[in-house]
Amino acid sequence: MKMVCIHQPDFLPYLGFFHRLLSIDTFILLDDVQFLRKGSGWHNRDKIKTKQGEKWLTLSVTKGRLNQKINQVLLSEKNDWITKNLNLLKENYKEASYFDEYFPLIRDIYMGNFDKMIDLNVAFLHFFFDVFNLEMNTIFSSDLHVEGHKNQKIINLLKSVNCNHYLSGVGAKAYLDEQLFENEGIIVEWQDFHHPVYPQLHGEFIPNLSCIDLLFNCGPKSKDILWSCKNKK
Repeated sequence: MKMVCIHQPDFLPYLGFFHRLLSIDTFILLDDVQFLRKGSGWHNRDKIKTKQGEKWLTLSVTKGRLNQKINQVLLSEKNDWITKNLNLLKENYKEASYFDEYFPLIRDIYMGNFDKMIDLNVAFLHFFFDVFNLEMNTIFSSDLHVEGHKNQKIINLLKSVNCNHYLSGVGAKAYLDEQLFENEGIIVEWQDFHHPVYPQLHGEFIPNLSCIDLLFNCGPKSKDILWSCKNKK
């Protein structure tokens, strides 16, 4: 039985994103769908924790054309947004237990001279794959050259990698038609994620923040904290 997950290559995503990857064989990075701009998606932003509560950490991107695909989005040429991002992290996590150990690695990725948003996002994803000890086959949907929209595109992607078991996030229940998948011999399984509680700075625990919050606070323990969620009910 081959288990596959499909998701956009988001920026420094929350732990639920990685939780789905604990049980799969293949991860399809959905890079050839429309980019959701600021205010409606997670492709170039996620939340961190500050003394004032949650705050967005955002990649600056160029305006681009309407209906631009994720793999076409360019990062802003001026690097002042990188400095602002790094200063925001430093200001709010400098007292975290593992900040000094991991901040230079995060800074090096930011400073990698990436032109495209997707390349920076994927660099961060691979960094966290290592942190979380995640091993799976990773494929870009654009390399599979399939047609279709919404449900049909997902089905065509799954069929192209000979998948018979699809692990989906619960957010897709609003639009995913399980009968269409069943007709193609594909079983849909829904993610059951229970967010772990771990030590944080700045008061009461806040869930669903960027994975970078866990890393700075828990360092090498991050892997065990994520994996403890695999079979938790």
